[in-house]
Amino acid sequence: MTKSVGVWRSWALVVGTMVGSGVFLLPAVLAPYGANSLWGWMFAGAGTLFIALSLASLASHYPKVGGPYAYTREAFGPFVGFLIAFGYWISLWSGVSAVAIAFAGYTDTLAGGNLGAFGQLAVALGIIAVLCFVNCRGVESASVVQLVTTLLKLVPLVLVGFVGFSMGDWHAVEPLNPDNQSSVAMLSSMALLIMWAFIGVESATIPAEDTINAKRTIPIALVAGTLTATAVYILATYGVQLLIPAEQLAVSTSPFTDAALILFGPVGAWLIGLGALVAIAGALNALILFSGQMTLALAKDGIFPASFAKLNKRGVPTTGLITASLLAAFFVAMNYTDDLVSAFTWIIKLSTLMVILPYAVCALADLVLQRRNGNMTPLKVMVAVLALGYSIFAVIGSGAETVYLGGLLLVAGMPLYFALRSGHKK
Repeated sequence: MTKSVGVWRSWALVVGTMVGSGVFLLPAVLAPYGANSLWGWMFAGAGTLFIALSLASLASHYPKVGGPYAYTREAFGPFVGFLIAFGYWISLWSGVSAVAIAFAGYTDTLAGGNLGAFGQLAVALGIIAVLCFVNCRGVESASVVQLVTTLLKLVPLVLVGFVGFSMGDWHAVEPLNPDNQSSVAMLSSMALLIMWAFIGVESATIPAEDTINAKRTIPIALVAGTLTATAVYILATYGVQLLIPAEQLAVSTSPFTDAALILFGPVGAWLIGLGALVAIAGALNALILFSGQMTLALAKDGIFPASFAKLNKRGVPTTGLITASLLAAFFVAMNYTDDLVSAFTWIIKLSTLMVILPYAVCALADLVLQRRNGNMTPLKVMVAVLALGYSIFAVIGSGAETVYLGGLLLVAGMPLYFALRSGHKK
């Protein structure tokens, strides 16, 4: 099989997945916290860097397709591996729905707010269908799209961020605590929301079998991608907060377009909005790509229906891509009864929870495999422990309702595992 993903495309997968709908809608979601959100971004960035370093350690020893699934299976066996992969797969297709909602919100803004709920729904479903088709044409096509959209998306973010920092009102952004929580509780609540913007740190590990010199390429992409995204996030989101009052920002469905309208007028706002669409499409493209790769890995191991292991003439697991896209479309349709920001907030909580759990178990797997292979060092242990601690801290902030629903979804996957394992043994 020809490998087509090098360092730059691998970096683009990490940055392109992380820098998507999160950065473009989170300024609105975090507006109630005011200046305190800066501490949230810095804390989440540091925690994500530890997760990236732990994943890099695993990837350098186990460059296998499936990323988190491959590592947890290696450390804890097929059952734990399946649960982690099943939860991660849920996070992917539910993430597709959240990103599609953000895409529809920015499209509505560019259309002058005239789309209405049905029009936004049509846009969200349409972009899912288009990018599913692109991914069905092969990993190389998808990775080229990812590199181009990643480079293009950074332009509006950096531009608005720099100008916002230089022209914004520094006295207008005050530290807020909307629920009168303790500092630790408030940081935990923000950590889960902000972590949505860092979901995708593991992206370079998923298509490992398509990666050139995976043992070297993947760790470089993980660390460089995390540092790039953190810098862009802090610059861009705080720049928007300096320009738009918190009350107005909290209800905005397109914060960067609103900021650009203040800075550059209608034409500039339209161009920034267009850049946001490119960025969000890039993140959506990556999530759809990974959804197919994840179920491919499971099916190859006999713990997912065999049809998910079948490849088309371009070597693409189309069953996984189409299934995830259909589930995401259903989720989008279900949640368009709520307003856009509320729907987006609820979905990202669920999606983030379902991927933070794999991060936590991967950190444990890192410790187990270090000991098993006899390559433990104090630095490696510290990194894995900090990655685990941050993941647990973020889960605590998700709230009982989200944890309950996430647990139900994981339990729902257990009968599938045992049925398929039983059939595989026969």
